[in-house]
Amino acid sequence: MDTDNLVRMANRIGQFFAAMPDRAEALQGIALHIQRFWERRMRAALLAHIDAGHGEGLDAIVLEALRLHRDLLHKA
Repeated sequence: MDTDNLVRMANRIGQFFAAMPDRAEALQGIALHIQRFWERRMRAALLAHIDAGHGEGLDAIVLEALRLHRDLLHKA
């Protein structure tokens, strides 16, 4: 998996949800979108990127969403 591409895609998702007035809802929306529409390998690669480099390149809202809802991202 190309990590740079995954980071770009995750940041685009984050930009969409960042416009929501309810931050908690936005964070959950980011995680749910990635869980529903990304293949398991893509999610695993993004989480490994976070674990290895503390989320370099990810927007703050995306990083927060992925850390907060990490368990959700492991579900099939």
